[in-house]
Amino acid sequence: MSVIDIESEIAGKVWKIEAEIGETLDEEDAIIILESMKMEIPVDAPEDGKVTEILVKEGDPVTEGQVVARMEV
Repeated sequence: MSVIDIESEIAGKVWKIEAEIGETLDEEDAIIILESMKMEIPVDAPEDGKVTEILVKEGDPVTEGQVVARMEV
């Protein structure tokens, strides 16, 4: 098993955290929902795995390329 960083593809604000630490996700399950320009954009799991860290809180601003979570795959 290896740990991978999950990055935001856009700048925005964390609107909702969908996953919990320790939760097992399937590829393309939403981890975090970002709000940018009044649109909701999900940050999805890139592959099947378990969430090990969530590095942001609801309401936090994020930048493009910022690591927002980590998964064990």
